[in-house]
Amino acid sequence: MSRPTLKSFKKEAFKRKGVKVYYDTLSPAYEIWKKPIALRLEARFTQEQVAEKLHTNKSNISRLESVESEILPKLPTLTDYAEAIGYRLRIDFVSIKL
Repeated sequence: MSRPTLKSFKKEAFKRKGVKVYYDTLSPAYEIWKKPIALRLEARFTQEQVAEKLHTNKSNISRLESVESEILPKLPTLTDYAEAIGYRLRIDFVSIKL
């Protein structure tokens, strides 16, 4: 038996009551972790290079990028990280059309 893909797993999970709503509420937190990593890689920076620019240790960058971390990074930290990889942080509000 083959392992399910993420897409098929989500499709099945979303059939359960409340799962999709809960998933959507967690989405912004996961974006905070996913987006910086993707941008760092696109800019061709290693964690070590970002750490050097921010005058910190690689382990701090690794923790900042870790989805396993129970602490979300603070806004100034995200701003500094973005600038270190050549970006400007922008926060946006999107209508949920109640």
